Amino acid sequence: MSETIFTKIIKKEIPADILFEDDRVLAFNDINPQAPIHFLVIPKKPIATTNDIQQEDDALVGYMHRVAAKVASDLGAAESGFRTVMNCNKHGGQTVYHIHLHVLAGKALGWPPYQEKLKVE
Repeated sequence: MSETIFTKIIKKEIPADILFEDDRVLAFNDINPQAPIHFLVIPKKPIATTNDIQQEDDALVGYMHRVAAKVASDLGAAESGFRTVMNCNKHGGQTVYHIHLHVLAGKALGWPPYQEKLKVE
Protein backbone atom coordinates (compact mmCIF):
# COMPACT_ATOMS: atom_id res chain seq x y z
CA MET A 1 0.00 0.00 0.00
CA SER A 2 1.35 3.44 -0.87
CA GLU A 3 1.83 6.11 1.76
CA THR A 4 -1.25 8.21 2.52
CA ILE A 5 -1.96 11.34 4.52
CA PHE A 6 -2.93 9.02 7.39
CA THR A 7 0.42 7.23 7.42
CA LYS A 8 2.05 10.66 7.55
CA ILE A 9 -0.17 11.60 10.52
CA ILE A 10 0.74 8.32 12.25
CA LYS A 11 4.46 9.10 11.71
CA LYS A 12 3.87 12.67 13.00
CA GLU A 13 5.00 14.16 9.68
CA ILE A 14 1.66 16.01 9.45
CA PRO A 15 0.02 17.54 12.54
CA ALA A 16 -3.42 16.43 13.71
CA ASP A 17 -5.67 17.25 16.63
CA ILE A 18 -5.20 13.88 18.34
CA LEU A 19 -7.91 12.71 20.72
CA PHE A 20 -6.58 9.20 21.47
CA GLU A 21 -3.51 7.17 20.58
CA ASP A 22 -2.03 3.84 21.52
CA ASP A 23 0.06 1.22 19.76
CA ARG A 24 -2.87 0.06 17.56
CA VAL A 25 -4.99 3.07 16.62
CA LEU A 26 -5.10 6.84 16.40
CA ALA A 27 -8.21 9.04 16.77
CA PHE A 28 -8.19 12.66 15.66
CA ASN A 29 -10.58 15.43 14.67
CA ASP A 30 -11.61 15.53 11.01
CA ILE A 31 -10.25 18.59 9.20
CA ASN A 32 -13.55 18.96 7.30
CA PRO A 33 -16.18 18.24 9.97
CA GLN A 34 -19.70 17.30 8.87
CA ALA A 35 -21.16 17.54 12.39
CA PRO A 36 -20.28 19.46 15.58
CA ILE A 37 -18.26 16.41 16.65
CA HIS A 38 -16.52 14.60 13.80
CA PHE A 39 -13.41 12.54 14.38
CA LEU A 40 -11.69 9.63 12.69
CA VAL A 41 -10.35 6.42 14.15
CA ILE A 42 -7.60 4.83 12.04
CA PRO A 43 -5.56 1.71 12.54
CA LYS A 44 -1.80 2.11 12.59
CA LYS A 45 -1.64 -0.99 10.42
CA PRO A 46 -2.16 0.13 6.82
CA ILE A 47 -5.27 -1.51 5.34
CA ALA A 48 -6.43 0.14 2.11
CA THR A 49 -10.17 -0.62 2.04
CA THR A 50 -12.83 -2.57 3.88
CA ASN A 51 -12.39 -5.20 1.14
CA ASP A 52 -8.79 -5.67 2.30
CA ILE A 53 -9.63 -6.49 5.93
CA GLN A 54 -8.38 -10.01 6.67
CA GLN A 55 -9.44 -12.46 9.37
CA GLU A 56 -6.38 -11.52 11.42
CA ASP A 57 -7.66 -7.91 11.43
CA ASP A 58 -11.01 -8.76 13.07
CA ALA A 59 -9.88 -7.79 16.58
CA LEU A 60 -8.30 -4.56 15.30
CA VAL A 61 -11.46 -3.45 13.49
CA GLY A 62 -13.56 -4.29 16.55
CA TYR A 63 -11.11 -2.33 18.69
CA MET A 64 -11.55 0.70 16.39
CA HIS A 65 -15.25 0.69 17.31
CA ARG A 66 -14.49 0.43 21.03
CA VAL A 67 -12.12 3.40 20.76
CA ALA A 68 -14.80 5.32 18.84
CA ALA A 69 -17.25 4.74 21.71
CA LYS A 70 -14.65 5.74 24.32
CA VAL A 71 -13.73 8.98 22.56
CA ALA A 72 -17.41 9.79 21.91
CA SER A 73 -18.01 9.29 25.63
CA ASP A 74 -15.02 11.47 26.53
CA LEU A 75 -16.51 14.20 24.32
CA GLY A 76 -19.93 13.89 25.97
CA ALA A 77 -21.67 12.38 22.94
CA ALA A 78 -22.23 8.76 23.95
CA GLU A 79 -25.54 9.19 25.74
CA SER A 80 -27.24 11.32 23.07
CA GLY A 81 -25.78 9.12 20.33
CA PHE A 82 -23.34 9.10 17.47
CA ARG A 83 -22.94 7.62 14.01
CA THR A 84 -20.03 5.55 12.73
CA VAL A 85 -19.31 5.26 9.01
CA MET A 86 -16.58 3.48 7.08
CA ASN A 87 -16.55 4.27 3.36
CA CYS A 88 -15.24 1.75 0.83
CA ASN A 89 -13.83 2.61 -2.60
CA LYS A 90 -14.90 5.34 -5.02
CA HIS A 91 -18.66 4.80 -5.10
CA GLY A 92 -18.69 4.41 -1.32
CA GLY A 93 -17.11 7.84 -0.92
CA GLN A 94 -13.63 6.72 0.16
CA THR A 95 -10.99 9.36 -0.61
CA VAL A 96 -8.07 8.14 1.52
CA TYR A 97 -7.12 4.51 0.92
CA HIS A 98 -6.33 3.64 4.53
CA ILE A 99 -9.43 2.43 6.36
CA HIS A 100 -10.88 4.93 8.77
CA LEU A 101 -13.96 5.08 10.91
CA HIS A 102 -15.81 8.39 10.84
CA VAL A 103 -17.59 9.24 14.10
CA LEU A 104 -20.20 12.00 13.90
CA ALA A 105 -22.18 13.45 16.80
CA GLY A 106 -23.36 16.62 18.47
CA LYS A 107 -26.65 16.96 16.58
CA ALA A 108 -29.55 14.79 15.42
CA LEU A 109 -28.43 12.95 12.31
CA GLY A 110 -31.04 12.03 9.70
CA TRP A 111 -30.75 9.26 7.17
CA PRO A 112 -31.63 10.25 3.58
CA PRO A 113 -33.48 7.07 2.47
CA TYR A 114 -35.94 7.51 5.32
CA GLN A 115 -36.46 11.27 5.14
CA GLU A 116 -39.54 10.98 2.91
CA LYS A 117 -41.15 8.50 5.32
CA LEU A 118 -40.56 10.89 8.21
CA LYS A 119 -42.37 13.82 6.59
CA VAL A 120 -45.73 14.67 8.08
CA GLU A 121 -48.31 15.83 5.57
